[in-house]
Amino acid sequence: MLVRFNLTVTAPPEISGLSNSDLQRLVLKLLSENAEQKRAIAELREEIARLKGLKGRPDIKPSGMETGPAPRSRVKRAGRRGRGAVTPRVSIEEMILPAAVPPGSRFKGYEDFVVQDVVLRVRAIRYRRERWVTPDGRTVIAPLPRGVTGHFGPELHRFVLAQYHQGQVTVPRLVDQLRAIGVAISKRQVMRLLIAGQDDFLAEARDVLRAGLRTGSWITVDDTGARHKASNGFCTQIGNDDFAWFGTTGSKSRLNFLDLLRAGYTDYVVNDAALSYMRERALAGPVIARLAAHPDKQFADPAAWQAHLAQLGITACTITPDPVQVATEGALWGSIRSHDFLREGVIVSDGAGQFAVGQHALCWVHAERLVHKLDAFTDHQRAAQQHVRSLIWQCYADLKDYRTTPTPWRRVQLRARFDYIFCRHTGYVSLDRLLRRLHANKAELLAVLDHPDIPLHTNGSENDIRCQVTKRKVSGGTRSDVGRDCRDAFLGLAKTCAKLGVAFWDYLGSRLAIPGQPIVPNLAHLINQRAQPA
Repeated sequence: MLVRFNLTVTAPPEISGLSNSDLQRLVLKLLSENAEQKRAIAELREEIARLKGLKGRPDIKPSGMETGPAPRSRVKRAGRRGRGAVTPRVSIEEMILPAAVPPGSRFKGYEDFVVQDVVLRVRAIRYRRERWVTPDGRTVIAPLPRGVTGHFGPELHRFVLAQYHQGQVTVPRLVDQLRAIGVAISKRQVMRLLIAGQDDFLAEARDVLRAGLRTGSWITVDDTGARHKASNGFCTQIGNDDFAWFGTTGSKSRLNFLDLLRAGYTDYVVNDAALSYMRERALAGPVIARLAAHPDKQFADPAAWQAHLAQLGITACTITPDPVQVATEGALWGSIRSHDFLREGVIVSDGAGQFAVGQHALCWVHAERLVHKLDAFTDHQRAAQQHVRSLIWQCYADLKDYRTTPTPWRRVQLRARFDYIFCRHTGYVSLDRLLRRLHANKAELLAVLDHPDIPLHTNGSENDIRCQVTKRKVSGGTRSDVGRDCRDAFLGLAKTCAKLGVAFWDYLGSRLAIPGQPIVPNLAHLINQRAQPA
């Protein structure tokens, strides 16, 4: 088939003599004709394709691989600022920059351009303190300004604490940095700034732990290796969404963990909580009866407690379980409850035995990791392993949904789902044995059904304890008890400040009485305020 096109070409008009309005009309006319020609050509192409039996343009949806899945809706956490333009936290100085312009130019205001900068310089002040002698012979000397306690000012003290604890700078590098700026300081003087006279910080870190244990409905715990006095030890983390606390000791036993949960108290208490703990740990009935019948129920320190056990003849008992150990653990747990710690709180852990006290819950991520780490050698074993893992993660997702909308019928459904997953027989012996072991921990893995506010994992503890791991790798171990306590306290305070929305730099400035710094309330007070109902 032959299709003919008749195109009429007209000579362009002479435009040199046209006015501005005539030129505009001409341009509009040409643009209209051009659009009409494009439409006609498109219709002719479609007609030719139809006559030849060709299919039209395919309707193909664009691929979604570049855009990725739709982002999950996340509830914005209260008190946390969203992303956006960075606003300086300090007052902005204004500096007018003149422009070189020709005469006759018109001023149109200003175009702002904000630049943040840091000025590091040494400032040495000689305080000339007046000395007077009173008529009665006493010498009066003008006091130093508030915050000045030695030959290094509070700003330098704050810089050293922030760089070492928050910036993870080693002491030798910190000394070199200060000397490069122009500060005349030695390594020993830097160490004194880090560990000397820090009693107020240590007390506030202890108060943070006490407030967190009193107000928190749950805590997560974890531990990691630590070096102290050239010996291997352990650093235990305790915290939740409001606080973090670290304690380095030479043991990771349950006795040690219970001692840390006392938050600085040294007493031993035999009360109902202590006796109940002893019964749960299968302590002999006569031993419990002696402790319950004795009129003395509270003991000030370990020496008084050991003397009490010896007086009752418990230290001489050679039975299983060890009566001294179980009784001591019970008295520690009684002390914890007597100070109103963990009254309704749940302890969420990775499954380490020393953390299994009180109301205890297990981390689902660590439980699934046991299945993931199994060595499968056949296709059947690998298929069974992957199937069980998928079932576990599906149950995990449903438990997360349950936390937001808990209902009685979903609680029953999830308990049945748990049995369906962990009571199955796959034929893979190692996997079946592991599933039976996990099913024995059903109450601890499903503690979220009775306490929907607790987390399903210990990711918070693992995230908090990374700073201790980094400090251990960068700076090694500690050499003195006060150095160990200061390291634990300041790392815990820095983490707590981050969780409470307080800048650690401002916190140090407030505690060191630096003039002009914002006043930061006691962190324990802020934790108590968060726990109060709105």
